[in-house]
Amino acid sequence: MGMFSGKTGLVLGVANEHSIAWAMSEALHREGAELGFTHFRSPKPSIEQRVRHLVEPLNSRLVMPCDVQSDDDIAAVFATVADTWGKLDFVIHSIAFAPPDELRKPYIETGRAGWHLAMDISAYSLVAVSRAAIPLMSQGGSILTLTYFGGEKVMPGYNLMGVCKAALQTPIKL
Repeated sequence: MGMFSGKTGLVLGVANEHSIAWAMSEALHREGAELGFTHFRSPKPSIEQRVRHLVEPLNSRLVMPCDVQSDDDIAAVFATVADTWGKLDFVIHSIAFAPPDELRKPYIETGRAGWHLAMDISAYSLVAVSRAAIPLMSQGGSILTLTYFGGEKVMPGYNLMGVCKAALQTPIKL
């Protein structure tokens, strides 16, 4: 029996086998957690296929798309969590995005639209996801977001993404 036996969790943002969220998922599964996963909603089926292939050995009963800019998508995910498990013990928020052209240019050339998009997906999504998750955590639970060293120190090419990750580094009380 593992440390997470009987616990259910939702992981948002596994990108590939090299992502931190995937390493955490493997460890949680080894410790007995039952996990659900979301993936980026894309017209390219390759993204969904990559995530489904990756999580297949974990026998997850929940793998679905989620556009975190859509409150309807977020509500659908958590309705599915409720139908699948009836509760939720933890959420891992490992979501980040900035338009690639915004990452290539100097930070001071960041456009307003790129800024808003990056902050909405990378930072505000934690608020929206937390709001939907908490009703399923009636016995308590944990919500964890992942950040990166680029939110504290200048990392070449990270630019706008560092600001987004820094926005996630403040402890809050829900």
